[in-house]
Amino acid sequence: MKTQASTTPFPKAEIGREMKGAEAVVECLTREGVDVIFAYPGGASQELHQALARTDKIRVILPRHEQGGSFAAEGYSRASGKVGVCMATSGPGATNLISAIADAYMDSIPLVAITGQVKQEFIGKMAFQETDFFGMTLPVVKHSYLVLDVRDLPRVFKEAFQIARTGRPGPVVIDIPKDVQQAKFQPVFPATVEFRNPTVSFEPHASDEALKTVIGLIAEAQRPVIYAGGGIISAGAHEELTAFAIKANIPVATTLMGIGAFPESHTLSMQWFGMHGSAYGNWAVDQCDLLIVLGARFDDRITGDTHKFAAKAKIVHVDVDASEHNKNKRVQHSVLSDVKYALGRLGELLSAVKFVPPDTKAWHEQIAAWKRDHPFRFEESRHIQPQEAVQTLYELTRGEAIIATGVGQHQMWAAQFYRFNEPRRYISSLGLGAMGFGYPAALGAKVACPDKQVIDIDGDGSFAMNIQELATAHIEKIAAKAMILNNQHLGMVVQWEDRFYGSVRGNTILGDETNVGSPDNPDALYPDFVKIAEGFGVKGRRVIKRSELREAIQEMLDCDGPYVLDVVVPYTEHVLPMIPAGKSVKEMLLK
Repeated sequence: MKTQASTTPFPKAEIGREMKGAEAVVECLTREGVDVIFAYPGGASQELHQALARTDKIRVILPRHEQGGSFAAEGYSRASGKVGVCMATSGPGATNLISAIADAYMDSIPLVAITGQVKQEFIGKMAFQETDFFGMTLPVVKHSYLVLDVRDLPRVFKEAFQIARTGRPGPVVIDIPKDVQQAKFQPVFPATVEFRNPTVSFEPHASDEALKTVIGLIAEAQRPVIYAGGGIISAGAHEELTAFAIKANIPVATTLMGIGAFPESHTLSMQWFGMHGSAYGNWAVDQCDLLIVLGARFDDRITGDTHKFAAKAKIVHVDVDASEHNKNKRVQHSVLSDVKYALGRLGELLSAVKFVPPDTKAWHEQIAAWKRDHPFRFEESRHIQPQEAVQTLYELTRGEAIIATGVGQHQMWAAQFYRFNEPRRYISSLGLGAMGFGYPAALGAKVACPDKQVIDIDGDGSFAMNIQELATAHIEKIAAKAMILNNQHLGMVVQWEDRFYGSVRGNTILGDETNVGSPDNPDALYPDFVKIAEGFGVKGRRVIKRSELREAIQEMLDCDGPYVLDVVVPYTEHVLPMIPAGKSVKEMLLK
């Protein structure tokens, strides 16, 4: 008797009604679950905006600069884990997206950037507002599309979102000429997509043999350390990491990208390490005999001199991206795997063999002593210290806020003095280090998480770069707050000037260099951020006295709309510890 083998029916494509290409784009976005897009209109993208105006399924947020919109899309993605979407017109509109695209590429953030393009007949002819955006972005994207046939739109969008969110996430560009947007057709929406390159959609899983080797190394180690990066957060593997670290009794140091992947209040946490990271985290990595690297890429701000980095250790590297293995640092045991799977399976294997961690009591006592003797610290002053402002914010929010930052000293102090016990709470431009990131990213994070308190801890230099997004906050009713640590200088560059360039000021004073504003010279403070905020319809306050700091921060937190708190601090404070660029832990500056 014959029996028919059961088969799984292949998902069928869906044929839509006749529509314009621009309308198909909106339908594709809806099908991908997109509920918000940060988009600035122009001639080459006007058809797309007209189509978006006819749907109530997608919220369109108008930034006041394309860069602000693309950083906001990143903030949305970083806070939610979803694909962020931004859109701009051709030429200068598109090129204004490049910083955020490069930022998403460096930090592995899923982002889809849609751009209008001139009509196909004008491509390559230096037409008005034409740029080769496809070519321009190739080095900083996971993939790029230039859509020349309207019938390709449904497939392209399905592929783009799949590419952006899977494996090692990243940005995808879709450039659409205006005539493609205007063309009418009957779209065929694919239910699934396939790629010629099988590695695109392939999710590698570590073999049990490879993971048992890791367990064997742990069993032999006397001074083990886990080095956890942003890949833990991208993979949603923070719970697996915590369970594994506790079961194996291994201390954890994260990268800045990995902040929140392991709860910083846990006794096994060494917070984050690297150039300005914890002294104890850096010393532990330097002196460990086993370094288990999870979802990280041996960035230069972590390793310093790679020849001297973890020189005494056997190194295990688990990463989903094979190109990262042995790229910056040679390791003894590389494991190609989705890190969530690897950690989950490691936990199962440890349980199966009833693993008992080796006796590493002396190692834990050494780390505890380093923690006790060399915590993140600062000297109190009669003025508000920037670290004190961050610490007070942490106390008043009980560590439950989402913190976005610009780039500079404030970015490091935010990570040092605000403790993070959950992932996706510290949102910062880390690989690219793009100033102007903080406030737009806070807007995107607040849109993604409207019930959470979202604060941009920023510097006066970085905040000024996208200050126009206060208008977006007011008009769109996005209650993201900004706490500016205002020292009237480009603080991190000044710190390098003081340490390595004889304190010669090379265009690092942001006001009148003959009359520099400060807590002791408040009349010279420039610009007046509170007046600027009020001009945008946003509430603001300046605080100079220490006695008023706590009450001023509470006022900011209690405001039900956007708010700018201008905290005036001295420029003389440095971020410490500090490992000078290219140096090793042995050259760490502690004072």
